[in-house]
Amino acid sequence: MYEVKLDDLLGEYYELEQQLADPAVHADQAQARRLAKRYSQLTPVIAAYRELKQVENDIEAANELAEEDPAFADEARQLAAQQEELVERLRHLLLPRDPNDDKDVILEVKAGEGGEESALFAGDLVRMYLRYSERQGWKTEVIDATYSDLGGYKDVTIAVKAKASADPGQGVWTQLKFEGGVHRVQRVPVTESQGRIHTSAAGVLVVPEAEEVEVEINDNDLRVDVYRSSGPGGQSVNTTDSAVRITHKPTGIVVSCQNEKSQLQNKEQAMRVLRARLLAEAQASADAEAQAERKSQVRTVDRSERVRTYNFPENRISDHRVGYKAYNLDQVLNGDLSGVLGALIDADTKERLEAAQQ
Repeated sequence: MYEVKLDDLLGEYYELEQQLADPAVHADQAQARRLAKRYSQLTPVIAAYRELKQVENDIEAANELAEEDPAFADEARQLAAQQEELVERLRHLLLPRDPNDDKDVILEVKAGEGGEESALFAGDLVRMYLRYSERQGWKTEVIDATYSDLGGYKDVTIAVKAKASADPGQGVWTQLKFEGGVHRVQRVPVTESQGRIHTSAAGVLVVPEAEEVEVEINDNDLRVDVYRSSGPGGQSVNTTDSAVRITHKPTGIVVSCQNEKSQLQNKEQAMRVLRARLLAEAQASADAEAQAERKSQVRTVDRSERVRTYNFPENRISDHRVGYKAYNLDQVLNGDLSGVLGALIDADTKERLEAAQQ
């Protein structure tokens, strides 16, 4: 069923082995990393393929021996079940990969309508993502943050980076790429004196972090403004104009950063966020064109819609895209996102499998 494609991949795998064994290849570190990355991506595919071929040979031998000894018929049936499992594993491994699955991410959380309550909820989401990242062994870095009077976030930008030993395709993007969208909370705010339940929301944006070589930015396309950093309540926290706001004129994207002490550091951080946003916009445009040509590519896991509700009175979390519902909101906010993220990843995988069969 997959023999032609797998034979091609096996040939590529052997070629990569030979190239990586050549000391001359490692003189170019960028090329060596690219080859090693591809080799790591192919390794689980080739391992499953080899195991499948061995099982197929064992089935053939068991069937031949069963003609003389019926006991081998049971072995053949057990091997056939193993064969089905391996074929299913290969179906998953051969699905087209998201090219960003190995990437780290830039995660932004912004308070929406709801004033201080929305800002406090944005703070809850930030802590949830930070605690989940800690569980995963990821490194986090707050690039920029604007606080509300009660200690919440009006907006915050965080870089999330996987550990260097992460398996291929298991970068931060793989886990967090469906978190983008409007997150809604239902609870009694600390500012509510009558005990009434309010509904407010916060927005989450997740984009893959871009390398400098992936996005070309013309300095003439940028407008850079500097201003004084401010803290909660708007008071100045810096006596120099160290905060930086960068506007990318062709797209209208605006990025600001004020967390660092120097203007140069803030500009570098802002450029980091700008590259990620430009890469995400370019990829979204390419995806839209591809979807127009191949409507089967459209996913139900849509990152642009209102995605999730956090209901405090019922301790319930609901993801509206895949119908996920659980009554462990307290654990989720403490960083246990495995259930809801697993449901989203499973739904996406199911749809890609169905699309591949069409």
